[in-house]
Amino acid sequence: MAAEVAAGEERQARISGRDLVRALMREPMALLAVLFLFCLALAALFADWIAPYDPLMPNIFSGRLPPLSEAKGMTGDIQFHILGTDALGRDMLTRLLYGAQASVSVGVIAVAASGTIGTVLGLIAGYYGGRIETFIMRTVDGVMAVPSLLVALFVLFLIGGGLFNMILIFTFVRWVVYARLARGITLSYRESSFVEAARAIGARDSRIIFRHILPNMISPLLVLATLEVALLILAEAGLSFLGFGLQPPAPSWGLMVARGREYLREAWWMITFPGLAIFLTTLSLNLLANWLRTITDPLQRWRWLI
Repeated sequence: MAAEVAAGEERQARISGRDLVRALMREPMALLAVLFLFCLALAALFADWIAPYDPLMPNIFSGRLPPLSEAKGMTGDIQFHILGTDALGRDMLTRLLYGAQASVSVGVIAVAASGTIGTVLGLIAGYYGGRIETFIMRTVDGVMAVPSLLVALFVLFLIGGGLFNMILIFTFVRWVVYARLARGITLSYRESSFVEAARAIGARDSRIIFRHILPNMISPLLVLATLEVALLILAEAGLSFLGFGLQPPAPSWGLMVARGREYLREAWWMITFPGLAIFLTTLSLNLLANWLRTITDPLQRWRWLI
């Protein structure tokens, strides 16, 4: 056992792609989560080619058909609806695929934007300190003092819903979590030996921040970003459910749940499948984040690398 621990400790400093694949294969739940998220990303990227029908075209002759039903389309062709149809006769599978585009786009783009802004400001605050740090961190405290969902509801009520507006408001309310994390890690590294050595050889502040300090916080930032994607997908679904997100007839998982609740007794599939998509996506992201946290922790990852 001691030899196995020592072998794992020898590779703590660097993990190759082969090590990650092997570690992932040893964790079935994380592997299933990655496979599901990979399929979801493909569905969102290639929905225009994968989706069998038009997501916006209604069919008054095939409304609320159960899963595995056949119906005649508006042009007279026979259509097979694997997941059934909604109240307007639109194919549920098609709308789920296009809804993935909206949910994934909001989560990924908003996380990328808020993560970039928050990380840069947190690095600057932690490295320079003084008035710059005070100004940035008091701004962070002010933004975090108000519930983010309440701010999103208020702003979207004023400017209207839509994909771009949701990404904008999510970026505004969520950059603060990255700033606090980046600032805390930067404070712990600012006086470390490798930073002092970089200063001694004349490295500029920008090089020290982005080439020496930033790479050491990639792991916790990656875990946080994964959790934030799940959070923003849930937030987008909630806002769309309340009518402040994407507007009809645009396909959105939250909007599909909102419309499906009106037909819960006679058409259970209208609310079940979009709700299941939201649940599986957030669950997979949380499982992935938990695995990433373990595999990037030098004190725990040896268990997966021996």
